[in-house]
Amino acid sequence: MHAKVKEIGEGIKSMKIRGAGKIARAAAEALKYFAMEYEGEEAEFQTELEKVSNYILSTRPTAVSLRNAVYYVLNRINGDTLDEKKTSIVKNAEAFISMSLESVKKIGKFGAERIRDGSTILTHCNSSAALEVIIQAHRSGKDIRVFNTETRPWLQGHITSRALSKEGIDVTMIVDSAVRYFMRDIDIVIVGADTIASNGAVINKVGTSQVALVAHEARVPFLVAAETYKFSPETVIGKLVEIEERPAEEIAEPKDFPGVKFRNPVFDATPPDYIDAIITERGIISPYLAYQIIKEVMQFGVES
Repeated sequence: MHAKVKEIGEGIKSMKIRGAGKIARAAAEALKYFAMEYEGEEAEFQTELEKVSNYILSTRPTAVSLRNAVYYVLNRINGDTLDEKKTSIVKNAEAFISMSLESVKKIGKFGAERIRDGSTILTHCNSSAALEVIIQAHRSGKDIRVFNTETRPWLQGHITSRALSKEGIDVTMIVDSAVRYFMRDIDIVIVGADTIASNGAVINKVGTSQVALVAHEARVPFLVAAETYKFSPETVIGKLVEIEERPAEEIAEPKDFPGVKFRNPVFDATPPDYIDAIITERGIISPYLAYQIIKEVMQFGVES
């Protein structure tokens, strides 16, 4: 397998590359590198392409953004010759990456309009789309401050805090378990999403559902910022979203706890009842319109 493809795959699997949008763009980038560097026979091209695609898909089985990125690139391949097919893959990958980055900017614009001047915002984990909403609100001149969770066990909240502080935003990082304590100070919650099911449920970093529950209890608006390629067409036909569980070593050293079992789920599901709105690049929608988005935008994982 091409060294660059392997490097990207290992980066996704080890969480060196993390965040649904970044993972999706990395998957497209891997297919682009494969096409650019392939020097084998034309008869073997399809077989090798399938191997690379399956390898990329295996790196994070829960991430619908990754699957949809791969499907976007593969289902648009055209051309009769090997060179034409390779060129098509490169163009498709570049188009997806460009679309993904542009979507984040549009989400930022739509979402920033929902933030009032003087608001205190809570966010969880590290989401490019959620960050863009907050940053655009700040750049528009709104006086805001942010609370963000540290987000164990990978501490993605550290990335969030640094990004917001770099923008000159007033940011306070809190431990995950302090969300209920500080919710009384919060005006609005904005998080990202890994996957959005057809019933409007949001699969995101573990702990998101608890944040949503606390916000619901306190009657604080809970918004999700997500590109439409994070909507899962497979859930329309009844397939459940697989919740990835990662090694115990991310939590503690198991040998130091003889007889103790560990569970380390990466994501949890937030029901649509606790979600006030989903901010997409197509506009702000109710979570109950998720099926409509899938119907209009997707064709079993491929944006039309």
